[in-house]
Amino acid sequence: MGYPDRPGWLRYIQRTPYSDGVLYGSPTVENVGKPTIIEITAYNRRTFETARHNLIINIMSAEDFPLPYQAEFFIRNMNVEEMLASEVLGDFLGAVKNVWQPERLNAINITSALDRGGRVPLPINDMKEGVYVMVGADVPFSSCLREVENPQNQLRCSQEMEPSITCDKKFRTQFHIDWCKISLVDNTKQVSTFQEVIRGEGILPDGGEYKPPSDSLKSRDYYSDFLITLAVPSAVALVLFLILAYIMCCRREGVIQLVHHSAIQKSTKELRDMSKNREIAWPLSTLPVFHPVTGEIVPPLHPDNYDNTSMPLMQTQQNLPHQTQIPQQQSAGEFRMTTFQRFEASI
Repeated sequence: MGYPDRPGWLRYIQRTPYSDGVLYGSPTVENVGKPTIIEITAYNRRTFETARHNLIINIMSAEDFPLPYQAEFFIRNMNVEEMLASEVLGDFLGAVKNVWQPERLNAINITSALDRGGRVPLPINDMKEGVYVMVGADVPFSSCLREVENPQNQLRCSQEMEPSITCDKKFRTQFHIDWCKISLVDNTKQVSTFQEVIRGEGILPDGGEYKPPSDSLKSRDYYSDFLITLAVPSAVALVLFLILAYIMCCRREGVIQLVHHSAIQKSTKELRDMSKNREIAWPLSTLPVFHPVTGEIVPPLHPDNYDNTSMPLMQTQQNLPHQTQIPQQQSAGEFRMTTFQRFEASI
């Protein structure tokens, strides 16, 4: 009442529009002694008649009922609204009391697995989301609850295997406990680290008047930076050029290398000129001939500007387009005539 939403510690759940709505949660120390008024408004869907009811929740301090030993169980086959039912919660506390044997046992907190980051189950096989139930007692934990801390059971939990707990059969008939997610808290061994918070006035200290930067910024001269950027590399390049020129032109080793390089170039050029001026007789196969049938002169197989130094002495026989194929089977007279014509052509 008087606020736009419920308190932060109070939750509300209603599965379907026709199922009961459930308010549940655990208040904090700051809410102790302050009555919480929940304003409930309902209306009739057929007649639109409204009704209003105020639910007053009185929060008492837990120091009046100290329960230093607390154990949190994860029940896989229950939803939070099912666990909040008085008869179901009574059956669970009865099973825990048989295992623990305390003088006083109370439920401290009941939380849905979805509030702890759990996933929404698939709507098949009537799967449940699971619920966390924390209970407190005034006596130390029993040997059965301590079995979850054994190295063998811890190893089985790390391998995603079900641990071996002797008292699991007392819960199995109605509640499926995930013993790998059980947590045991002994508040008698914990050192309180609470520090009182000293609240100030909420006003920051005065830091003086704010002075924004001026609108007119001073211009900066980049001429010196430009000269330094170009002058330094240019000076280094000039020094290297002078050193190389001195080594190549002024020292004896450099002059000898230049003269030797020039002599090699001159000798190479003379050899190339001499190779072009060589006079070599043309092979007979490259001289002009005449066609044995038509009698016309056939040009040589090489162009006029062909380099004679690379001309082979015997060229490969080719069937030119103006040559005729001599048949293999001929008479004796025709064979002599063909041989004579070839002889004249060779001459």
